[in-house]
Amino acid sequence: MKRFCVNLTCAKNDPDKATVAFAMANVAAAADNETMVFLSVEAVRLSQKGYADDIREAAFPPLTELMIKFATAGGRILVCDHCFAKRKLDANNLVKGATIAGGSELVKFLSDGAPCISF
Repeated sequence: MKRFCVNLTCAKNDPDKATVAFAMANVAAAADNETMVFLSVEAVRLSQKGYADDIREAAFPPLTELMIKFATAGGRILVCDHCFAKRKLDANNLVKGATIAGGSELVKFLSDGAPCISF
């Protein structure tokens, strides 16, 4: 199985990028790729249940729907541990498919040459 990574740094500060990132992650997962979304900087807020509920971009399903679809398809959401801690978020309130991890997990995922797109 091939791997595919989506690197996301935005949340409500750029809902268009956040939405497109998860739309692309769903496309990759549907194409039978082992797909991971890496959340860092402001995007770590998306790891919290309920945070994305009001993010809706024209021509796309609501972001929460895209995230649920991604996780249901087996997609992994890695959440930067340092960014998460800096924002004092709740590790007991993670969305489905989310795991708090260090950058080493991202490097390990990409180490075989997996493509990565960034938003």
